[in-house]
Amino acid sequence: MCGIFGLIAKPNEKLRREDFEKLLRNLFVLSEARGKESSGISIKTNHSLKNEIKVLKKSISARALMNTKEFYGLLNEIKNQIFVQNRLSKFINVIGHARLVTNGTQENNNNNQPVIKDELVCVHNGIITNVEDLWERYKDLISKRIYEVDTELILSLFRYFIEKEEDYALALKNVFKEIEGTISTAIQMLDSAVNIISTNNGSLYYCLNEQKDAIVFASERYILMRALELSGMNSFFNLDNISWLKPWEVILFNEREGLWGIENLKEYSSKKYEWRKSVDDGRIQNLSEDKPIDFEEVKKYYYQLKHSPLRNLLEYNVEAIKRLRRCKRCVLPETFPFIEFDEEGVCNYCKCYRVRNFGSKKEEFLRILEKFRSKDGKPDCLVPFSGGRDSSYGLHLIVNELGMHPITYTYDWGMVTDLARRNIARLCGKLGIENILVSADIHKKRRNIKLNVEAWLKNPQLGLVPLFMAGDKQFFYYVNQVKKQTGIPLDIWCTNYLENTDFKVGFCNVRPTFDKHRPDYLPLSSKIKMGLYYIKHFLINPAYINSSIWDTIFSFYAYYAEPRINFYQLYDWVKWDEEVINTTLIKEYNWELSPDTTSTWRIGDGTSAFYNYIYYTVAGFSEIETFRSNQIREGLISRDEAMKKIFEENRPRFESLKWYLDVIQVDFERAIKIINRIPKLYKI
Repeated sequence: MCGIFGLIAKPNEKLRREDFEKLLRNLFVLSEARGKESSGISIKTNHSLKNEIKVLKKSISARALMNTKEFYGLLNEIKNQIFVQNRLSKFINVIGHARLVTNGTQENNNNNQPVIKDELVCVHNGIITNVEDLWERYKDLISKRIYEVDTELILSLFRYFIEKEEDYALALKNVFKEIEGTISTAIQMLDSAVNIISTNNGSLYYCLNEQKDAIVFASERYILMRALELSGMNSFFNLDNISWLKPWEVILFNEREGLWGIENLKEYSSKKYEWRKSVDDGRIQNLSEDKPIDFEEVKKYYYQLKHSPLRNLLEYNVEAIKRLRRCKRCVLPETFPFIEFDEEGVCNYCKCYRVRNFGSKKEEFLRILEKFRSKDGKPDCLVPFSGGRDSSYGLHLIVNELGMHPITYTYDWGMVTDLARRNIARLCGKLGIENILVSADIHKKRRNIKLNVEAWLKNPQLGLVPLFMAGDKQFFYYVNQVKKQTGIPLDIWCTNYLENTDFKVGFCNVRPTFDKHRPDYLPLSSKIKMGLYYIKHFLINPAYINSSIWDTIFSFYAYYAEPRINFYQLYDWVKWDEEVINTTLIKEYNWELSPDTTSTWRIGDGTSAFYNYIYYTVAGFSEIETFRSNQIREGLISRDEAMKKIFEENRPRFESLKWYLDVIQVDFERAIKIINRIPKLYKI
């Protein structure tokens, strides 16, 4: 979920001072695409015959960190120590991190990376999903927990196993066996010259020089390649030598001897890399320390959330909504935009629906995939991966039933929840799949959402609710950028037609398009009509004309106009079965559910609880009704079963609503009271 990188080298006449600095800065800047919420760097050298590790980290972006006095001072100090006459005269060991925050707030610097523990320093990309269980299981064997961040556990377990096994590779193998989720990591040791670079899902690339006494690595091939090109170091590190570190592989690199070896941990058993404890004295210096975590305060916060009186503000007008007239075939109510009922009580949406027969074209899809399928196991398709139900099961199918070799891609725009990130880690970790992350400027995106939510609260209109979700539409733009960077021509999406939500544009007075070939399609005339609706209401409510407007325009372009080339939707070809999907994900991957809903749909989307609360409270339905109605039309569920589900699944999700309004810094009580006062489209 983050960007990690590093450079380790023995003394080398060809590695010049200015090349070192250029490479370091370019690796940092390019890795920032994977996370901008915090950043850090750890530099290990040997000074006055003592090992010394200096760590600098802050809750700011990599670019901002590199402009601080502390970074300039550290870099100049290190360069003066290790370079003589512009040539590297001592070993250098640098690891860095650009963080997308998952476990532990970045406001406490101890949660930021690199993480320091037990005379070890580590950078980690990924999420450990069984972290609490492991802390409990090993509480009497490993050092006491002091941080929230899950990376701490890697260091505590590695120290425990290295002293027990007395072998670097066996120790790491035991760590990997214990941990669920994803780990791509680099570990520096104060008391040893050996460095660990490893991954359990293949999200690392590396390049060795010809003598194999220098190595550079990064989270993505593109990041590494561009950093070397921009630094002019593509001759010292030959670009043709960039290699993929496969799942469960480890590089053992000795800063005094060079490359020790590269091993497959699943096959490794002999004690080949004996633990060599250094006799040198040394120290780890944290240049940006912060207060320890108060775990009692963390527990107190969650207790207060669970018992918050704010829960009582949420409306659930289920008895009034049950009185609405509904289609006799599906469950759409009379408040649905442009709905019409015939003399038998069947709606026009049912009468115009074209059955897709999901799963009837699998063999045809396999034939299409043959022209893209790699013969040597190299990545052959890109799978946009949100961590939601359909994309999680879709990845399972693409690997296990279609036999493809995917790389996953995630666009994090600030509304991907920690639950979704953990489920991404579960799938990618177990399947050994690389995850390319494109991280937006989270602070900026959330500020844009806040501006639009605040504008909407001044004059609420259901047709303008999609503005809150505009920021995620750039998913479609960046998938094409990632395809260019990786050279992979095929992208397989895991959305399906059951998710079609015409009512969102219906509230803009745009009539439904019944013959659309995919959920995101709108004819030009409808796009124009929707655009005019937005312009009209922007003029009525000038609060919408704010700094977010260009991001919104770009988002709508990405959604409706970005080219789709070699683009396929998995569930147009392969059977979608909700019961099979839920059972497979929960049993095979320990897929995590949300505690505030019985549904498995949309639980990783941070904004869905808010907009569905608006639609249900004001109009008496949400996107759940459209989803269940499409299931009925496809013969996947009975109407009676759908009726039971819609009333249960539309219950307000307090925890998710609170999280959403808190992260965009909109007052919960004020927002909910305004929504509750909006005139209903039904009688209370």
